[in-house]
Amino acid sequence: MQYAIIGGTGVYDPGLLSSEKEIQVETPYGKADLIAGRYQQLEIGFVPRHGKGHSVAPHKVNYRAIIWALKSLGVHYVIATNAVGSCNSNFMVGDFVLVDQFIDFTKSRPLTFFDGEHTSVVHVDVTSPYCPYLREALLDLGRDRKLTIHGNGCYVCFEGPRYESTAEVRMAAKLGGDVLGMTGVPEVVLAREAGICYASIGIVTNMGAGLAGEPLSHLDVSKVVADRMNLVRGLALDALVLMSCKDLCTCSESKVPLPDLQES
Repeated sequence: MQYAIIGGTGVYDPGLLSSEKEIQVETPYGKADLIAGRYQQLEIGFVPRHGKGHSVAPHKVNYRAIIWALKSLGVHYVIATNAVGSCNSNFMVGDFVLVDQFIDFTKSRPLTFFDGEHTSVVHVDVTSPYCPYLREALLDLGRDRKLTIHGNGCYVCFEGPRYESTAEVRMAAKLGGDVLGMTGVPEVVLAREAGICYASIGIVTNMGAGLAGEPLSHLDVSKVVADRMNLVRGLALDALVLMSCKDLCTCSESKVPLPDLQES
C-alpha cells in the first residue's frame, strides 16, 4: 500500500473503494485503525482522523500512531483533508486551499517521533513541509474541474477544540496566516520526519471569528463540509492516481530512519 488519505468524519464514503477491509496496526504509540481498498487499480488506505463518529478531539488524535502505521504499511503518498476557517479575505467559504506552510500554536500534543524516548533526538528540516508534486497534481486537477482552488496558503494550527477568538484570528492574519485549523500539526511534521510525501487540501468552511459579523456555528461548518465532500474525495483519489504514474518526489530524502519502523 503506497497511497493513503487522512480525513475527518464524512470524508470516507462506504463503497468508495472496492474490496475494502478494516485494518488495525499496532505501533509504539498505540493502535491505529484504517480502511484499505482499491481505486482504479491502486491500493489505498483511508484513516478516519477523529475515529468513528467523530469521537476524538483534535488535541487527542494519536497523530504519531497514524503516521507510524502508514509508514510501516509502505505508504509513500498521503493526502490529508482539513476543514479550515479563513483569516484572509481572498479565501472565501467553499474555496479549496493547498497549504504550503504552517504556523504552530498547539500546546499539549506530542509533536515529534524524535523525543529521546523511542528514538534519538533529531532536528528535521521543514523548509518545504508539504510535497510540491502532490500539491501540483491537486492544483492541476482542481483547475481542470473549474474549482476555486488556491495553490498556496499558510495554515495556522490552534489547539482546539474551541474555535479561535477574534484576537487570535487577527494575530494569525498579521503573522501571515491564511487559514485556521486544529489538526494540521503535528501531522505534517511527523510525515516529514518519516519521509512521506504529504499534501493537505483545506476546505474553507467559515470566515474566522470577527470576520463574518456573526458567531461561528458548528452546524454551518458541517454543512459546507458535506456540500464539498464529493469534490474533495475526487481530488484526493485522482491526484493519487496521477502520482502513481510519476516518480518525481524527493520528500523521502528528508527521512531520518525511525528505529524498527519496518518491523512494527
